[in-house]
Order: sequence, then structure tokens, then C-alpha cells
Amino acid sequence: MSPSPPPPSGRPRRAASARPGSYDESLVDTELQAYLGNSPSRRIRRLRRLSPEERQRETETEALIALSLGFPIDALLPAEEAILADADAAAPNDYIVVRNHILASWRADPRVPLPRARVLETVASSYDHLVAAAHGFLTREGHVNFGVSAAFPASSPADALQAPAASVLVIGAGLAGLAAARQLLRFGLRVLVLEGRARPGGRVYTSRLGGGQAAVELGGSVITGIHANPLGVLARQLGIPLHKVRDRCPLYHTDGRTVGTRLDRSIDLVFNTLLDHATRLREALKEAAEGISLGEGIERLRRLYNVAKSEEEREVLDWHLANLEFSNAGCLSELSLAHWDQDDQFEMGGDHCFLAGGNSRLVHALCDGVPVLYEKTVKRIEHGVDGVSITVEGGQVFQADMALCTVPLGVLKRGSIVFDPELPENKLGAIQRLGFGLLNKVAMVFPSVFWDEEIDTFGCLNKESSKRGEFFLFYSYHTVSGGAVLVALVAGEAALEFEKVDPVVTLHRVLGILRGIYGPKGITVPDPIQSACTRWGSDPLCCGSYSHIRVGSSGTDYDILAESVSEDRLFFAGEATNRAYPATMHGALLSGLREASRILRASQSRVDSDHKKYALQKSLRPPDGILEDLFTEPDLEFSRFSFVFSSMTPDDPQSMGLLRITLENPHLEGDQKDQEPAAEKEAHQKAFHLYAAISREQANQLQLAGDDDRGRLELLCKDLSVKLMGYDSTCDTGNSLILSIQSAQKARKRLRCPKDLKF
Repeated sequence: MSPSPPPPSGRPRRAASARPGSYDESLVDTELQAYLGNSPSRRIRRLRRLSPEERQRETETEALIALSLGFPIDALLPAEEAILADADAAAPNDYIVVRNHILASWRADPRVPLPRARVLETVASSYDHLVAAAHGFLTREGHVNFGVSAAFPASSPADALQAPAASVLVIGAGLAGLAAARQLLRFGLRVLVLEGRARPGGRVYTSRLGGGQAAVELGGSVITGIHANPLGVLARQLGIPLHKVRDRCPLYHTDGRTVGTRLDRSIDLVFNTLLDHATRLREALKEAAEGISLGEGIERLRRLYNVAKSEEEREVLDWHLANLEFSNAGCLSELSLAHWDQDDQFEMGGDHCFLAGGNSRLVHALCDGVPVLYEKTVKRIEHGVDGVSITVEGGQVFQADMALCTVPLGVLKRGSIVFDPELPENKLGAIQRLGFGLLNKVAMVFPSVFWDEEIDTFGCLNKESSKRGEFFLFYSYHTVSGGAVLVALVAGEAALEFEKVDPVVTLHRVLGILRGIYGPKGITVPDPIQSACTRWGSDPLCCGSYSHIRVGSSGTDYDILAESVSEDRLFFAGEATNRAYPATMHGALLSGLREASRILRASQSRVDSDHKKYALQKSLRPPDGILEDLFTEPDLEFSRFSFVFSSMTPDDPQSMGLLRITLENPHLEGDQKDQEPAAEKEAHQKAFHLYAAISREQANQLQLAGDDDRGRLELLCKDLSVKLMGYDSTCDTGNSLILSIQSAQKARKRLRCPKDLKF
């Protein structure tokens, strides 16, 4: 992915020149550990000493941390509502407090796993069931216990239940594909990644220039907002220092003159005011704004208010507009006035940072333990209810139960991959409507730093509006790359023309600009030791840089692009499937974690529906009377139906379990009943049961089906295709499931010991 947008100056993704607040490498650590403590034991002891007032403040702090991670402060996510029992769902406050506590506890030290047992040490025993539900949900969805440290290997835990695992093919070894593959391996699924390049990372590419001494970012470069950013979590796990992109970004004329502070601030205010008026304009136009570009709206407003009239003012305003095009990887004439900034409300807080040594350090850490086949360019994807078949260049075919497609939107737009059957019309429409723009770079390694070492960015104005994005911004990586590295950015219309120009000519233009800036200051600009020019638009494996909302599109198209097809056989991830965080590296990573959870749920759902193959494999007969013991304390019970489940979280919709239906004994009728002793007659009448393997989700459907048991039985046998069995058949075929339920019940009882602490 091409570089993430530059740091904003108070307004998300709008003002240029990268002006964030102060940053401390241990920013998150310091804030969290200040109230959580530096070790689990210290934290537990401290929590137990809190007064009610201090505990309330603690709860409020944890709520703010959860809010920064994208969770509503006083409500459930839709996915959370499904995991709570009806009684809890009606009053979710306790669950929300538990969930926030788990999130804050893990973020305090993400270098090690946060087991459920440690959470239980700081929560009252009456909330054990909420801890189980929240911890299971947060782990599955990739909100806690993910990463790249030694504590999070790309393999299933040793104590995981062994069962036939679903197979998944992941297309693309970028951040989305690697994050998903790593999670799926930890979930116990079988995974293989197919990558068209000879390297991992996709649009995140750190090249080694200057004799291999300098790490140069040719793709995604800036971690945009360190608060709650999963890339920051990975950096902390690996112990990699971060460098805050410093505030000062001087602007220069081509003759070396510095743009005056008064003019700089004046046009910065004009720029942001125009954006504010553009927001009001679309609100006034309502539906009519759908067909207007942001560029057209800004230009009309500029003329209406008669601002930026002089040549110098126009050049400075053009610089800000070029920066806006850089942030969105698209020309303003293509961006939608109505929806171009729909993701602003989700933007990560905190400073924008460089990663010391390059982002490839994160990529290679994500690769560790993940099976990847390189130079396997996918040409055809066949998908259906029976699985997927993927053909790569050269004719080699790979088959699996499911596939995750993480190729860039530009590849989907180009149509270089054939889908059989064709993708649904709504997905094809979203692919066509969304924009996929271009950003290019010229990276140079010099013998020494000749520019101001106290800055990380500086800009240069352009006299021609059509070329305003050509080498308008320079990033200095001398603090993190291991060499004197400058990277010049090319955005907007200039980025399109850039790919047609010979790299030698391009390099001479960049050096001419640098010498024009520093020559009048008496500074000699040397020839670079080595340079590199990107051409992301001409790269057939990406066909551009990153996505934006084009005129006629909206944020809904990101959601459509994220939808799975073929009854959850083919899934999609990547920055262009993330409505909240598009066009960012962390957006790509989060989409991979999201899809790993979806694939896990889909695989478990199939296991539940095919219990004869997966859950009820023949084994030795369990001990006599075990079924009676299992149903002594059912997890769910209504009318004639009782249920027990094999998961530590019995409310989990994917939890597999047993159903018992209690019926009157049909073999004891009339005189037969009278001939039995009273005790035996009562036992016979109460002990006639039918059994079936069933998931919690299916059990919930039965519970909501009404009060008619005959209707429930019809739903069970006809619609859900569940087979009812007697006692002997259940014991003969369901030994593994029975033992799993027995083990889960014992484990739950062990966790019900009294706890000292309450929230």
C-alpha cells in the first residue's frame, strides 16, 4: 500500500504539513500502566485496595480505552448482542464493563497473552459467565491476544481440541492476508498463502538502498495515529522504537525563499474554512451533492468568497490541495463531495510515526510460521457450496474449503482474475464505483544530510496548478532508516504523468528542485548514492496505490466489497473492504483479523451441520449413566427440551452440544403401566429421552420458535435436518462430543470458586 496520509493539523486528513502533538514512545504503555500497574500481580493487589470512588474512576478510564478501540461507550456491538443470553442482553451494562476491563487489561501489556483465568482474578465470581462471553468474543474477533511476539506463534495452542480442520487459501501476502493467515493458524485451521510477488508485504515495501545500509519505504510508510493502532501493538511486541513525525513543515518557493509564517497561517485557515463550507454545501444540496466532486465544490466556494487571489496565495493553496489529493490518492475532480471524508469519525488518535528500520520488520514478523508460496499469480477463482478451486499462472490448481481474497481494488477493477461464477451484481457495482488512486515516490540516498536535521517534512510550491502535486512534499527518514534518505512524493494529476517519464529525467527534476531550494542558502546538494522511482499504477499486482470514494460512490460500497459469497466460501479483505479505516496500513491489518473471525465462524457452522463427520465420530462407548449426569444441570432448558454444550462459553452461538427431548414412554400403556411397580413405572415414564447433536445457534432457533413442541420438532427434523437418536446410539456415535461436554462442565465448576474483587 502506498503511504498513509500525512499527519493532520487539527483536522483529520485535511490540513497538510503534518502537525501532530507531542509523542512519547511509551505513550500507550505509560497511560495504561499508570493505573493498571506494571505486572499482573501488582495490578491485582492494587485493584483490591481501590475504594468505590476509585473503582468508578477506573471503570470510566477503561471505557475511554474501549472507545479509542472502536467500541461504543454505552452500547453493544451488533456481534456482541448475539453472544449474550436474553437476561444479559436486556441489561448489558455489566457485560460492557467486563468487556472494557478485558480490553484495557490486555492493552496494558500486549506482549503476553491475557488468559481468561487472569481476568477472573480481578472480577467477582458472579460475573464469570460474562467474562467467558466477552473474553471469547474479543479473542475470536482479534481485539485481544493477537500479534507477532513469541507468545503468539502462528500455530494452534497445544491444548486445543483436535478435530478435522477446514482448509483455507489466502490470496495475497500483504498485511491483510498475513494477519488473517496468522489468526486462522492460531484458530487451528489449515492455511496456505498464495502470493504473486517474490516477496511479502504487497503495497508495504521497504527497499534496502545505499549498499543495503538504508531502509527506504517505497510503499506504506506512516503509522497514522498511534492510539489504539494495531500496528503500534505489533511494534511494542517486537520492541521496535517509533519516531514521531515532528510538527514543523516549512514550505519553500522554487527559488529557495521560505513561505512567510503569516501567509502560511492565513492560507491554512482559508483551506480549512473552504472545507468547512464544503461540508455545509453538501448538507444544503442533499441528494444533489452526490453528483458533484470535491474539487468542483472547493473551486466554486473559492470564487464565491474571492480568496487566494494573488499568485503566491494560489500557489500555497494549491500545495494544500495537493496534500489533500495525496491523503486520498485521487484527484479532487474525482473525489465525492458528499462522502469523501466519511471515515473521519473513526480516525485513530495520537501522533503519526515512522517505524525504525522500516515497516518490513512488521511484515516479516507476520510471515513467521505462515506457509507462503511466492510467484503464484492467481488467474481464476472457482467458488461454490462445495469449496473453492484456484488456478495460478502456469495452470497449477489449488483446492480448499474456503478462500480469502485480499488482492487490491485496482486488480479487481482491472478484471485480471476470473471469478466463476461471476461475482454478484452489487459487488461488481461497488468495485466499479469506488475509486482507486495513485501516489508515487522518488526515493534518494545521499552521502550525508544536507537539509535541516530537525525536521521530518518540508514542502515545495509549484507555479502550475496542473502540476501542484509534483514533488510537493519531501519526507526525511534519516532518523529511522540508517542513512541520509529523502523521499519526494508525487500526487494528483502529476502522479499519472509521472509514470510516463523516464526515471533519469525524473531524478534530474527532483535534484533541480532541491538545488533551487538549498543553493541560494549556500548549501551544495550532492548527487544521490542511489535512487528509486515507484510506478504503482503500472504494477499489474496492484494497479494503483489505495482507495477513495469517487463521485457516485459512498462508504456503503466498502461494506459491499467486504461481503462473502457462495454461502461463506469466498471472503474478501484489504484496505478497500474497511469502511472505517480505508487507505491505511492498519485498515488492511484489521480487515484481515475481521475475516479470520468470519472464516472461523463459517467453518464451525459447517462442523455443526455435519456432526456425523466431525463431532460424532465412532469411539469407545462412554460409561453407563453419563448422559444422565450431563443433564443434571443443563445449560439451557425449556418445555421438553434440555441442552448441554461443550464450550467453556455455553452462550457461544457456535458451541456444539447435545439436545435431550423428554417424552412419555409409548411402550407402557394401559394394563402394562398398572403391572409395573410404582417406582419403576415412574422411572420409565420420566426416563424416555431422545438425543441429538446440536449447536447453540440451533438451540436458540428452537427457543424462539414459539411454545408449540410439535412445531419445534418439525423445525428440528425438517428445517435443521437434525437426526434424533436413542440412548445407545448417542453413546455409540457421540463419545468425543460427550467427553468434551463433560470436560467443559468440570472446567466451569472449577472456575466458580469465590472471588474477592468486585467491579
